[in-house]
Amino acid sequence: MYTKNGGRPLFHRALMESGATTARAVFPPKAPLPSVQFDEFALASGCSNVARGQMISCLRKQSVRTVGQASIDVFNRYNPSDRWAFQPVIDGQIIRVAPISAWESGTWNEIPILTGFNTDEGSPFTPTRLGTSEEFTKFFKELIPALSESDLKELNKLYPDPAVNRKSPYYDTRPIDVGSQYKRGTAAYGQYAYICPIQQTAYHASASQSAPVFLYHWAVNTTVKGGASHADQSAYELYNPGIRKISKTQNLLAGYLHAYFTSFVTTGDPNAIKGRYADRPRWAPFTPGEKSGTMVIGEGNDERAGGNSIGVVARMGNISYTKEECDFWWKRTILSES
Repeated sequence: MYTKNGGRPLFHRALMESGATTARAVFPPKAPLPSVQFDEFALASGCSNVARGQMISCLRKQSVRTVGQASIDVFNRYNPSDRWAFQPVIDGQIIRVAPISAWESGTWNEIPILTGFNTDEGSPFTPTRLGTSEEFTKFFKELIPALSESDLKELNKLYPDPAVNRKSPYYDTRPIDVGSQYKRGTAAYGQYAYICPIQQTAYHASASQSAPVFLYHWAVNTTVKGGASHADQSAYELYNPGIRKISKTQNLLAGYLHAYFTSFVTTGDPNAIKGRYADRPRWAPFTPGEKSGTMVIGEGNDERAGGNSIGVVARMGNISYTKEECDFWWKRTILSES
């Protein structure tokens, strides 16, 4: 999103993972949460009584152990609520404006983009013991304090409470030790923090630039609890030998994904370099409104989770199943950027 006025562009293309520019929190530096977290870090580092302009000098005088432990302590304090310390802020220089404002104003680098999400992005970050609808609501109110009572009511309607509605898609029948609201929380947090911001990138960029955008959905079910969890695809991107030896299908999944990514890194097109996996399906650029604009990888595969289905290695599909949820989160993006 960083634009350079004049001269050579800073980037030729972007491979974006683990969220997007509009993912989670990008606050102004004086917003309450980053301000409190900074003050706690300064106190733990032994620099709470110095002027802000002398902060760096003070920190440089402290031992690596002191500064490192202060950082760990502050991060761990907020980790259970996913309000991670030391996230980027809108400083006016590198991040000049709220990312959603940059998208809406058309001020970004128009370059080829490859980005994507996993089905169960929220599974590592949702409190495992989330057990009541009240806890579900409290989790999101703490995470996004600007959510109104009306917003919270709509949130609960959008993600039906499995405790009162057995037909809710979040009613969990898996034989695992998790709270009754865990599956519900996983879906809502994953879509808020990763899935919907990533789709937001694809929609904004593809609608307003000539450079192509390539969107993927990673669907390989790795574990019963985690599903297709956050970052599960990374080992496949690297063509990891440990993954490839699991089965012929896992080897093919790794080969296809690695081929797509290396071709994009080299040329800006995941299809351009054929290599050893020349038979992989063509990855078409994402187009808003197109029914099959997303490369779905590993759909139905549950080998690593103990199943026997190899599923479909790769095919073009759609993301319409998250439309209502993403509409909800997109309308509230600015709440995490102001």
